[in-house]
Amino acid sequence: MKKIIIGENIVKSFGEGDEKRNVLDDVSIEINEGEFVSVMGPSGSGKSTLIFSLSGMDTVDDGTVVFDGRGLSELNESEIAEIRRTQMGFVFQQPTLLKNLNILDNIMLPSMRDNRNETGKIAEKARSLMQTADIAELEKRDITQVSGGQLQRAGICRALMNSPKIIFADEPTGALNSKSAQEIMDMFSKINAEGTTIMLVTHGASIAARTERILFMHDGKVVDDMSLPKYQSTDNNARIQKITARMQAMGV
Repeated sequence: MKKIIIGENIVKSFGEGDEKRNVLDDVSIEINEGEFVSVMGPSGSGKSTLIFSLSGMDTVDDGTVVFDGRGLSELNESEIAEIRRTQMGFVFQQPTLLKNLNILDNIMLPSMRDNRNETGKIAEKARSLMQTADIAELEKRDITQVSGGQLQRAGICRALMNSPKIIFADEPTGALNSKSAQEIMDMFSKINAEGTTIMLVTHGASIAARTERILFMHDGKVVDDMSLPKYQSTDNNARIQKITARMQAMGV
């Protein structure tokens, strides 16, 4: 299977002098194309820093990151930015949508930079994604006129506009109630089934249970790598119990 991300001996530090510490401490990781991976661990274990480093949002102090065959350390900032914009999608706990644009325009925005003469096609794709996300009726609303779950769906639609090879999601359900969180995971599952690789950070066992591989982090290291069978709703409780037991056994 093709590897979309290879990270080898990654070190990322913050602070200076006596206060300097490795947030990522000699981490090596491989992500296959089409995988649905979650990253779990206590606060400060390096989860978010890991996806920021793998996506080129953060530069690493040591080690290498290869995305789709290209070493990020060999590229300049504009080349890395181009990869992020055209081949990666990002979803955060709080969607970073613009207050002066309605929902449709916010979703269209990432595709407008290089395709200003194709507004009609861009709008058509945005509306198609909104239809899939069940928010088609919200296109003219301001971002203050929709629920948190609807706003997150809009953020996911925006992340998909350039047909990325991978989506990085940092606590995408952290600010949502349990019903909205599972609806977002339904959306991610559908996106993954269509071929997009997904790597998400979560604190919740019920969220990680929806993925097929879990990386457990502690003190800047990946301390375990657990594979799960393809998700079936009937085995949800068993999956959650398995994840929780593994975390307790590791003291994570």
